Amino acid sequence: MSEYYDLLGVSKSASADEIKKAYRKLALKYHPDKNPGDKEAEKKFKEISEAYEVLKDSKSRQMYDQYGKASVGGMGGMGGMGGHPGGFGSMEDALNAFREAFGGGGGGGIFDSFFGGGFGSDPRGGSGGPMPSQGSSKKTAIKISFEEAARGLDKEIVLTNLATCADCKGQGAKSSSDIATCSQCAGSGQVFETRGFFSMSSGCPKCAGSGQEIKNPCSTCNGEGLVSRKQRVKLHIPAGIDDGTRLKMAGYGDAGLHGGPAGDLYVFVQVEPHPLFTREGDDLYLELPISSASAALGTKKEIPTLLKGKHKITIPAGTQEGALLRVRGEGMPNVHGRGKGDLIVHVRIETPKHLTSEQKKLLEKLRELENEKSHPKSHAFDAHTK
Repeated sequence: MSEYYDLLGVSKSASADEIKKAYRKLALKYHPDKNPGDKEAEKKFKEISEAYEVLKDSKSRQMYDQYGKASVGGMGGMGGMGGHPGGFGSMEDALNAFREAFGGGGGGGIFDSFFGGGFGSDPRGGSGGPMPSQGSSKKTAIKISFEEAARGLDKEIVLTNLATCADCKGQGAKSSSDIATCSQCAGSGQVFETRGFFSMSSGCPKCAGSGQEIKNPCSTCNGEGLVSRKQRVKLHIPAGIDDGTRLKMAGYGDAGLHGGPAGDLYVFVQVEPHPLFTREGDDLYLELPISSASAALGTKKEIPTLLKGKHKITIPAGTQEGALLRVRGEGMPNVHGRGKGDLIVHVRIETPKHLTSEQKKLLEKLRELENEKSHPKSHAFDAHTK
């Protein structure tokens, strides 16, 4: 039961992708458009198309592997090529299989590009007029302060966009009677070029794909249908927004052509750094320098918060360099409204410099009094090195 596999030149263990690739290669070779009047090529094309139709489907392939062509209605079994999902009743059926393998079926696939759009299709979608097209999207950037990012704000920005011409209402002509069908493409918006058995289509160079010619252009927009316009737009920036966030304003880009929708505006937010605070997610980090005496004895310190003024925290006695102290709820607001982060205080112990003689004496006395309990790590290190 390997006839279908032999026709496509693949093994019985071939994957679906391997079967599809083999069929594509053979279909291009034996396609009737490439072999006009060649009955053998036409027959071969039908055979490989039938094989592909059966093997591409896992259920019909399983039936074929177990019971042969009779189970799927192929050639030589249950009525030959007609009247069964496993066979083909006409050349058009075979061509439809070719279209499916090459990404056609709904228009726009490689089949349509190669063979001029398939069976009787209108390359312009049957609209009979210029195709609507969406306007270009725009992008801009704004800078805000660290505090503004935490509070959120409404900010006005000035845009220069292409807008629909009010005088001609976007049609580009002084009046509707000044619009005629393009003489080069006959209104289709596309021109075709045949190369061998391929028929390639491209936008009409004379009408730029619109299918129309403007005999008397609008003097305001010079026939473009669009004019440049400045407008002021209010942008809402939510509290908690982060540096580099992109905001989308739908419909604030350039106007579309021939009734197409406007493009979008993308706003990139740049948050200026803060001299004291850094951000990680919704948490804020603050470096707090303290003296070695304060770290050893413990102390209370007033620290700044981003939006609520001063906050008093307790530094426990024996605090070590790099310790992290957490102040709940004093971080950044979550941009999606899910509470606030925390303020993380990073303790940095400052070693004294430029000591007075009295300070030196006191520190020397303190060093003499050091013991295993007051400095366990340094005493353990000394014990290992002896």
